Amino acid sequence: MVIGKDKMVSLRYVLREDNQDGSVVEELSKDNPLQFLYGAGQMLPHFESNLADLSEGDNFEFKLSSEDAYGDKRDELIVDLPMSVFEVDGKVDENLVKIGNQVPMADSQGRRLVGTVLSLTDAAVKMDFNHPMAGTNLHFTGEILSVRDATDEELNQQGGGCSDCGDEGSCQGC
Repeated sequence: MVIGKDKMVSLRYVLREDNQDGSVVEELSKDNPLQFLYGAGQMLPHFESNLADLSEGDNFEFKLSSEDAYGDKRDELIVDLPMSVFEVDGKVDENLVKIGNQVPMADSQGRRLVGTVLSLTDAAVKMDFNHPMAGTNLHFTGEILSVRDATDEELNQQGGGCSDCGDEGSCQGC
């Protein structure tokens, strides 16, 4: 069966940064594959388009530029927040607010965001709300493990993908 709209796809892959050292970012095996409903908006559009018309057993290799993946880093998504934002019952959870930690938050419209703590002062926390892979070119290699028709239940759940995407279609905290 060929990959197309409303097909359930299962695949394994290795994701590397597309740079000189090619460090592995993520690896999903046959024992823990990626499974998704093709065409439901759950995956990056250019990721899906590179898989179109492949079948079970096919291998793939493709690169996505940062623009086609999670976009470039945007300076306006790096902000200083008052330390008081992180207080619960008058105290800051020092295990949560550590440099490098990713902290789930919500913006003023209630949209979910995940920010990375960049630096701390007594009064403020510098947070980066860019997607962790923003500004990174990606290199995927893998194999299609299975392709099948989606069940009615799977088709009805297709809204389970990212609903908090920014204006450029890049997820910000899904």
